[in-house]
Amino acid sequence: MSGFGNECATEAVAGALPQGRNSPQKPAFGLYAEQINGTAFTAPRTSNKRSWMYRIRPSVVHRPYEPTDQGLLRSTPFHEVPTTPNQLRWDPVPMPTKPTNFVQGLMTVGGNGDASMHSGVAIHWYAANTSMVDTYFYNADGEFLIVLEHGDVRFCTEMGIIDASPGEIVVIPRGIKFRVECSGPIRGYILENYGAPLRLPDLGPIGANGLAYPRDFLTPVAWYEERDGECEVLAKFMGNLWRGIYNHSPLNVVAWHGNYAPYKYDLANFQCINTVTFDHPDPSIYTVLTSPSEIHGTANMDFVIFPPRWMVAENTFRPPWFHRNFMNECMGLIKGVYDAKEGGGFVPGGMSLHNCMSGHGPDADTYKRMTEVDLKPVKLEDTLAFMFETRFVVRPTAWAMKCAELQSDYWECWQGLNPEFKAP
Repeated sequence: MSGFGNECATEAVAGALPQGRNSPQKPAFGLYAEQINGTAFTAPRTSNKRSWMYRIRPSVVHRPYEPTDQGLLRSTPFHEVPTTPNQLRWDPVPMPTKPTNFVQGLMTVGGNGDASMHSGVAIHWYAANTSMVDTYFYNADGEFLIVLEHGDVRFCTEMGIIDASPGEIVVIPRGIKFRVECSGPIRGYILENYGAPLRLPDLGPIGANGLAYPRDFLTPVAWYEERDGECEVLAKFMGNLWRGIYNHSPLNVVAWHGNYAPYKYDLANFQCINTVTFDHPDPSIYTVLTSPSEIHGTANMDFVIFPPRWMVAENTFRPPWFHRNFMNECMGLIKGVYDAKEGGGFVPGGMSLHNCMSGHGPDADTYKRMTEVDLKPVKLEDTLAFMFETRFVVRPTAWAMKCAELQSDYWECWQGLNPEFKAP
């Protein structure tokens, strides 16, 4: 199935979905009807998110949850260490050497806002090498936007299976239970969105076409596990990790319909909009998904990509210029070389963080080369970078500020930018 935010209907067993009634007195095959709401009941119809599930057991059937160890997973408030105004950059985290599943491999780099107030984000890495067996996870604090960088991943969710590869993203909405399977090492990035659900940005003067198309977002078809036996369900709730014991698999939804479901998107389908004259537009022109805030034009967060594209601008410094922003930028690299950091240090799996009003831009080597390069049309190929942009300062965790991957010499990449001013 496809179509971003569209009403979907799917059944793993023919006849499991009711016809004409959302919640009949007695659903077919002895199933239980259960609704999941991703927004307030009275949210406008255009933004209201909900789905009906027809499941073997309702979600209420489990033993009480108890607190459990959360490893390097952190949440609001992010006050472990003072937040530095310095530019920060990390090497990729190494793959685990001992068996580690997806939840065990979550490492929080930083975040902002207040999960209990539905504002802000958290930014995580994941690195794992083992499938989740009889272990499941859901996040009551926010939705997960998962950016795959290394290794194929299978997401077995309440609403179906999603297979994804590097270059694709997967979004798991708030509250949806899932487990992660892999056949080898996997690694990537996660944006945990506490705010309004992600949606496509408005196009404004661009018009009807461009950027990400709704039909390219794929939701899963119904699939279910019918099996008894002890299962562990881990819940992220109010910033803490909780452990519940079920006597059955929670992935027991036989049929569902609605517009609240996990989905994936292949970033290769993004249609870039760019300049054909001079200068270049702000990075917001590459926005794939946005979480709007209560302030019009100021997003809780934007997910922006920098994919292969033609560069044709005349009399223009083509990489991003030196800049200081109100918004806060966390960047990652999926493959290739980022055109503003050709001098090295920013590699696939790595991450950089430039917070509010911290100056940043191309390294000295890239600046020198791009001020002298022949400005003929050129296509940037074999590259894919992305940016999590958020309105609040990203406060790093204590782990992120002391881990071996933090580059203590990042600041040196700009020190070759010597004065060249000559008074007339």
